[in-house]
Amino acid sequence: MAVKNQLANSNGNRPQKVGFTAYLTQDAVRANVAKVVGGKNGDRFMSAIISAVNTNPALQECNNASIVSAALLGETLKLSPSPQLGQYYMVPFEDKKRGEKVATFILGYKGMIQLALRSGQYKKLNVLAIKDGELIRYDPLNEEIEVSMIQDEEEREKAPTIGYYAMFEYLNGFRKTLYWSKSKMLAHADRYSAAFSKDGGNFGKGGRFHRVSFAEYEAGKYPQQDEWMYSSFWYKDFDAMAYKTMLRQLISKWGIMSIEMQTALTTDNTIEAPDGSREFVQTDQYVPEQEPTLIEDQGQPEPEPAPESVPLQVADPGFEPDQQEGLVWED
Repeated sequence: MAVKNQLANSNGNRPQKVGFTAYLTQDAVRANVAKVVGGKNGDRFMSAIISAVNTNPALQECNNASIVSAALLGETLKLSPSPQLGQYYMVPFEDKKRGEKVATFILGYKGMIQLALRSGQYKKLNVLAIKDGELIRYDPLNEEIEVSMIQDEEEREKAPTIGYYAMFEYLNGFRKTLYWSKSKMLAHADRYSAAFSKDGGNFGKGGRFHRVSFAEYEAGKYPQQDEWMYSSFWYKDFDAMAYKTMLRQLISKWGIMSIEMQTALTTDNTIEAPDGSREFVQTDQYVPEQEPTLIEDQGQPEPEPAPESVPLQVADPGFEPDQQEGLVWED
């Protein structure tokens, strides 16, 4: 049962939000944490989430119980809440049904890699961006790729990305590879993320807002005061979201799925519902009526997602809806 995070104020009218650190000192909260984490790990857990909340002002506005719920989910998966590690993120989400902000559990691609490696079945696991001039050919039938990597790291970093490659190889020799062009990834993000638009255009009531195309956004060709319109993490760190998408596509279709991995994928982008179940939410939505409020401006990564002062994250799932066991994703 969720512990209430509000108390009546001095005149007994509207509830007043309890500070997060004070909230954690409540007996019911400590008992709940001890039940899941326990012992000295409980102190470590408390310290880690206090640090995560203190470095993210937007997270401080969230319902306290939702923060603990998201963090406990990460703890059960043995992942760190540190934005710098990028294993998972607690992302603020404006829950209009509850009339408050709640923390959403967002799995980072680095956390996905950690969970996969723990199975002990992977000999190799990799995902990376392919730069302009590097790709010689990719044969999807035989899953063979030929590239000529740019050797100078600084030069490679500056080169434009043309696609994404992911692969894994098991200890028994089984191997799978996947390559997507950037145009395919852009189409994927445009289709599944409500807050992302590769071509730009008008949106909001009466079409009173206008977003530039992603190409223009990458080139910095947009008014800085309109930054709030680009809160989706597909804008903030396209590569990180692309890596997550590639790993989801690869592992969910052909990878060995431990119980931890299955749990992580089915709870990604979820909040705890009043009845204790996990409820999927689309956290990359802006709220134009409240412009220019950044509800999920991420800043994360690598952040990854990240972790946004640490900025506010935004989360897009990164995989096809039919791969989520009953959940409808906006990936």
